[in-house]
Amino acid sequence: QLEKMKQKQECEMKKRIAEEKHKEWVQKKREEERRERERKLSKEMAEKATRELEKMQLQEKAEVRYKEWLKKKRAEEAEKRKKEKEKEKEREAELQEKKARSEKIFKEWLHNARSKPRPVLNGYGFSRGKLTGLYFYCTYVVT
Repeated sequence: QLEKMKQKQECEMKKRIAEEKHKEWVQKKREEERRERERKLSKEMAEKATRELEKMQLQEKAEVRYKEWLKKKRAEEAEKRKKEKEKEKEREAELQEKKARSEKIFKEWLHNARSKPRPVLNGYGFSRGKLTGLYFYCTYVVT
């Protein structure tokens, strides 16, 4: 019976040791799985953070480029308006110059028209009732 008891105790001891080893193994396995999950989670978070950072950088870059484009466009529009104003001033100056020239020419003509001889009232080569200056054989009168 002592031997049976010893065998039984040994068997129980082996069983306990096996259970403890099994428990240790299960605990290690769970710990490894937890670490792996944490590592994956931290890796995903890091990737997500880098993606967000890249997205923000792209957005900032696009905003800067848009502001530059807008500034350039406004400068072009201002330049265009300035050129249009200059052209309008040139047109206005030309019109005034043309008007002044035409008035001057008209005044000269008016001044010269007073000193020019008046046309004869009876036209067609008749002067004081006689035909003058028109030498058409049918109308020429010999006197």
